[in-house]
Amino acid sequence: MSRQCTRQRSFERAFTYSLLALLLALSLGLAQAAAQQGPAGTPPSSGPSTAPQPQQKPPAEHASSALQQKLSPAQAEELCRSVDEILQFASKDTSFPIKHEVKRKLVSREEVEAFVSQHITEDEDAKRLRRSELVLKKFGLLPREFDLGKFLVALLKEQVAGYYDPKTKTVNLLDWVGPEQQKPVLAHELTHALQDQSFNLEKFMKPSDVDLNDKKTVSQSDIDNDEIGTARQAVVEGQAMVVLVDYMLAPLGQSLKDSPEVVNALKQGMLVATTDSPQFQNAPVYLREALTFPYRYGIDFITELLAKSGKEKAFAGLFENPPKSTRQIMEPKTYISGERLDPMPLPDFKETFKNYDRFDVGSVGELDVAVLLDQYAGPDASHALYPHWRGGYYYAARPKGDPSAPLAILYVSRWSSAEKAAEFAKIYGESVAKRYAHARQVAENGSHASQAGSPSEVGAKHAWLTEEGPVVIEARDGTVLVTEGLDQPTTDRLGQEVFGAGVAAGR
Repeated sequence: MSRQCTRQRSFERAFTYSLLALLLALSLGLAQAAAQQGPAGTPPSSGPSTAPQPQQKPPAEHASSALQQKLSPAQAEELCRSVDEILQFASKDTSFPIKHEVKRKLVSREEVEAFVSQHITEDEDAKRLRRSELVLKKFGLLPREFDLGKFLVALLKEQVAGYYDPKTKTVNLLDWVGPEQQKPVLAHELTHALQDQSFNLEKFMKPSDVDLNDKKTVSQSDIDNDEIGTARQAVVEGQAMVVLVDYMLAPLGQSLKDSPEVVNALKQGMLVATTDSPQFQNAPVYLREALTFPYRYGIDFITELLAKSGKEKAFAGLFENPPKSTRQIMEPKTYISGERLDPMPLPDFKETFKNYDRFDVGSVGELDVAVLLDQYAGPDASHALYPHWRGGYYYAARPKGDPSAPLAILYVSRWSSAEKAAEFAKIYGESVAKRYAHARQVAENGSHASQAGSPSEVGAKHAWLTEEGPVVIEARDGTVLVTEGLDQPTTDRLGQEVFGAGVAAGR
């Protein structure tokens, strides 16, 4: 059924659509790569490639040209009319039923950009990430001088694309992008509409009502919530990516299962970005990885489930039994096999940190560890070690009554063996000198340790003095304990709680 579009300012949650303009450009490259596949079932003659042919503009330039013109009334009507057709395709591809018509609205670039500038500070995800800015800098995952708030505003303006708003149950269409360029993104976004109709996306993406401003207690939910949310976002975006690819390949009689090379080209393009995306292109590695994670790893996760478990479990089944960690997304076999990692015992935060004001708390998942290892030891070392991750969390605080003091952190990670824990401790120890301007390793008695043993020794404990306080790293029994900027009594007590028996859980 055809409907006229109306205009209204509306904007979805920041991080669920930040890459969709990138998808818009890449969809053109995907079509080009798909065309090289030839007829259904015929492999390409010289291997898949999204590189432009001679005398052709690269995909980003095609997209850039498309973004320069306003839609004519006829184009706007065509775009609105296509919503129903593409919704039918998405429903068939996912087996999600169409329970009711999806509203549609046409929005302008000016409206969207003004809304981003005005409301970016009100977005809960943006607030959470900005509050984590100092923690990310402490771990060295963001440069110390990096302005995360400024980056987010610039990124969202750069990455504007059509989007589905679960609050208003509306798909928002852009009045400056041609219908043919928007249709692949519509396939992605209308998948979200179908997910929402059956499973309530807003509720699904908030598995527990954790009050991030409550600094009196620390529960297991505080630790787990970030990982659960990231894993669920990978489900939502991974399913939508599968539909986008299938929609692009459908005219050739193909689908994702026939063309893994095209999917690989699409994922690689996400990390490289385009010349039209300078903010994303120049972003720190951690942010590029975190922002693309739901799309790149999500599509692989859904593809694996489709192959091993079938459509029902890869779509509706994931809302009924969702993954709980980035580990399950990065390694689908752990989800398929039903792997369950025991919760990590937590120290008595209330008592142990009685002289500190809590600043932030959260998980350090397999994705975080993979990026950290990649940054400090390279991709080969990262790929060899991160699958041995078995759990991790951090607690950030400042001395009571001193909000200007450097941030202090507790970081605990668990590994598959004492040897793997020691390997991680060694790499983390080597990062200390890179993260602090002045770092001097000392022996346990506080003397200079020019001949100190390697942190890779099983059961080793090592310390550094830095301009922000001491750093202590201890690896024992498959667990690594790190304290940075905490006083000695607190560090000693944490060692007893983390490595000792009868740790108080969650008080």
